[in-house]
Amino acid sequence: MTDSINSIKWVQAVFLLVSLIYLGACSKGPDFSFGEGDRIAIVGNSLAERFQHDGWLETYFQATNPNHKLVFRNLGYSGDQVHYRPRSHEGFGDSDSHLSNVQANVIFSFFGYNESFNNKPEEFKNQLSKWIDHVRTQKYDGVNVPKIVLFSPIAHEDLETHNLPDGSENNPRLAAYTQAMAEVATEKEVVFVDLFNATKDMYNATEEPLTINGIHLNELGNREVGRYIAESLLGKTLNRDEVEIDSIRSSVKEKNLYWFHRYRAISGNDVWGTRSVQDGNYETLQRELKMLDVMVANRDEKIWARAKGEDLEVDDSNMPEPLIVGTHIVRDIKYVDPEEAIDRMTYPDDLSINLYASEEQFPEIINPVALQVDTKGNIWVASWSTYPKWEPGKPMNDRLVYLSDEDGDGKADKVTTFAYVPHPTGFEFWNGGVIVISAPDVWFLKDTDGDGVADYKERIFGGLGSDDTHHTANNLIYAPDGNIYYQRGIFILENVETPYRRSEESGTPGLYRFNPRTFDFSFMVENTPNPHGISIDKWGNPLITDGTSGRAFQVYYKRTVTASSDTNEFDKRPLFEQTVRPLTSNQILSSEHFPDKYQNNFLIYNAIGFQGIKRYQLEYKELGVVEGREVGDLVYTGNDPTFRPSSEATPRTLPPGYTGDPNFRPSDGVIGPDGALYFGDWHNPVITHSPYNLRDINRDQSHGRIYRITAKNRALQKPVSIFGEPIEKLLELFRSPVDGIRHSVRVELSGRETDEVISKAKKYAESLDPQNIEDALPMLEILWLHQQHNVVNRDLLTLVLKSPEEKARIAAQKVAWFWSDRNSHQIGGSSSEISGMQFRTFYEKFWDNSDSTVNEETHAHVGSPSHAAPAQNASGKRVLELQNEPVAILSIEAAQMAFDVSEFTVKANQKVELTLDNTDLMEHNLLIVEPGSADEIASLAIALGEEGPTKQYIPESPKILVASKMLAGKTSETLKFNAPGKPGNYEFVCTFPGHAPVMRGIMKVLP
Repeated sequence: MTDSINSIKWVQAVFLLVSLIYLGACSKGPDFSFGEGDRIAIVGNSLAERFQHDGWLETYFQATNPNHKLVFRNLGYSGDQVHYRPRSHEGFGDSDSHLSNVQANVIFSFFGYNESFNNKPEEFKNQLSKWIDHVRTQKYDGVNVPKIVLFSPIAHEDLETHNLPDGSENNPRLAAYTQAMAEVATEKEVVFVDLFNATKDMYNATEEPLTINGIHLNELGNREVGRYIAESLLGKTLNRDEVEIDSIRSSVKEKNLYWFHRYRAISGNDVWGTRSVQDGNYETLQRELKMLDVMVANRDEKIWARAKGEDLEVDDSNMPEPLIVGTHIVRDIKYVDPEEAIDRMTYPDDLSINLYASEEQFPEIINPVALQVDTKGNIWVASWSTYPKWEPGKPMNDRLVYLSDEDGDGKADKVTTFAYVPHPTGFEFWNGGVIVISAPDVWFLKDTDGDGVADYKERIFGGLGSDDTHHTANNLIYAPDGNIYYQRGIFILENVETPYRRSEESGTPGLYRFNPRTFDFSFMVENTPNPHGISIDKWGNPLITDGTSGRAFQVYYKRTVTASSDTNEFDKRPLFEQTVRPLTSNQILSSEHFPDKYQNNFLIYNAIGFQGIKRYQLEYKELGVVEGREVGDLVYTGNDPTFRPSSEATPRTLPPGYTGDPNFRPSDGVIGPDGALYFGDWHNPVITHSPYNLRDINRDQSHGRIYRITAKNRALQKPVSIFGEPIEKLLELFRSPVDGIRHSVRVELSGRETDEVISKAKKYAESLDPQNIEDALPMLEILWLHQQHNVVNRDLLTLVLKSPEEKARIAAQKVAWFWSDRNSHQIGGSSSEISGMQFRTFYEKFWDNSDSTVNEETHAHVGSPSHAAPAQNASGKRVLELQNEPVAILSIEAAQMAFDVSEFTVKANQKVELTLDNTDLMEHNLLIVEPGSADEIASLAIALGEEGPTKQYIPESPKILVASKMLAGKTSETLKFNAPGKPGNYEFVCTFPGHAPVMRGIMKVLP
């Protein structure tokens, strides 16, 4: 019976495919065919972007045109709209410049999904029509007006789960936008392919899902849609052997990998943004783009060979040589033996430190940027050996690995590479696998065959900012509410598509969350400028730190109810008074192994000035307030815990009598199954971006250590079995006082079947006494477990809201917010005032209606409105006209490593009173210098070396007209002077090392 049903479904699927091909051929309008050597650019949103990774679309076209030598380049970008590409700033380039760069004479256009949330199909028709008119004025290959093919959005697939929308809201809008696109195609005589109706039919004809979340195709979906596009456009059936197809596709994927690294170059702010001007980065990294262009073109040749049934060995010897870069390091670099390094550490007498693993035995752990412990007790490491970004021509060796202590002696015996992942800035366990950031993507990796190595890989989110690799998404943690939390910094623009609303565009540094079960995404709270570090205490309070300033905050739920409003939001309050900077991560020490004085210590990991781990005791006040009190140092290198400088923008020299290891860089830590503290030493002489070139020859890519801290004369914590244990036993572990054990239980249960978990959790909750304060925490954990599985239990919520434990009641109020009809979604700001890669034009140059994209009123925004009209200049800062005033009086604020004025105008010899108001936590000065000399003066300031601080970073130069002192945070100074008599564009700049690229402006002097 089953075989008969399957046979019928197979026949139906074949019939449907034939029908779809026919419909596609009939609906496309003008005839379409490729010419030999055509260069096809794929533009659009995530639908377009994701085609390249699976490779099916191009593979089918190459297979059906084996002699045409087609060139495909994917320019898709998450969040893009036909008239609105928010990354089109002068350095990265606009869409025309990219189409010219790839010499496109054919354009495949995939727009409409993000626009559809405006629900204005007539306006979309206008945008699309004007774009077509504009493209037809261009000859991107220098010869031909490009052919355009319009593809409609795909339909929203109903995956029949309560975790995801069923498409009933999205599909009517998508249908309307598909119709609008068809009408424009008819009017403009453009080839059109209706993917909306085609995919609706595909969803009905296949048993397997074709999307991961209703809106983004999985590999099977990309295969089916890619084949449909190729066969319907070309009007013929593909008859190539599957082995041949796989051969072509493997070469397509390889080519696309290098193209992705070229077009979507990570650390783009150093490639073409504000930091590209420092220390030769622009020349160095532009050369690498040329190297990648050659590597990509070489792989085109291999694709063409395989399309003809032949093969070709790729030879990259024609690739340009990389530029050789020097160094700012002025000391002799000596690497201390990992065991000897322990002798150079200072730590309390009641603790011991031993080496758990190092590069000497395990080169797989080079540059350990993040650590985790899995439910089996293995210590996991994100090894970023290619930091700060992979270099063309070298191996891609970044990876996730796990270390095992086979004999229980406190030292690793075995390492396993779970997966190779480029630039892994953070990871967390969930649903039997691992979620890892490799910006711009969020991956889900899983071992499905039990060999300990990932064999299932899925991009579950795209669009994360990768514009600066040491600001991008970091310190992932699976929160009690079922979301993955992370932080990200300045110089970053994110644009994440979800099934729920228009893309989440944000340039605001801070705390974000995404739900891997529901595919929702949200901004939470601002934290600037370069946040690193998240911990969540036993009552669900997120504790976050900012890497640059060293500040720490408690994030809390804030509800403000008035007679006319009900405002719900996340907010933050200071956790403790900052003493060191910068920070890489933080952690709460919770372990039965350590003495009481270490319990509930908030640990911060410092990588430059202090170079160690500091301790703060967490104390709980009324109304849910958490405060930290400094109680000492856990460990630091050398014998001076206040080693300076706290910035390495000034090349470091070692003071007399220095006993530490200058390369010691604590990065992250975890509590192992034995209750010991394991922490990573990233171990590098160069840790900063400024002013060092990204390819500084002393950036180390061969060292990395993991150390283990234990308490003397105390029994280790007894390991608890979690992996694979029965649900009933796991629920009992919610009584454990150890935070890591309860967290591992949440992780383990995230991979179990929801109905069984919730059924047994409800039964377990019945055994708890809601009025017994000892049961408050396990009952709260059961409430959170419902959140994690996206199951509402209002009866349980009511019980916890009445708990005798105030901290449990406060935590339950947050759950009540998420389960209510009050909005819990926020969007960060995305104005052009944010620096770095975000100096941008917002709208495509053909589009002059800046009000055409309106934000949904229900979404709170931080900072300036998203999609605000562009400012008069690139920076979007204040522009002041003061030339008609008797005295030019102005104030320039320094905040978040930026001046709030980009330009002010005076007349020759006019009196000027300029106040520099430093509201930042970092030091800043302001120098006014001769036209065109800001970079020269900034370089001279860096060259002052050790004399820099005493000279206020003001070098000797006749080109300096006036200068402020180096101002500490929250101070100001007023400069009084006469403007120069000679007209011109005089520059003002901060010369603290590393600040000049982003802190500068113009004093325009008129006759």
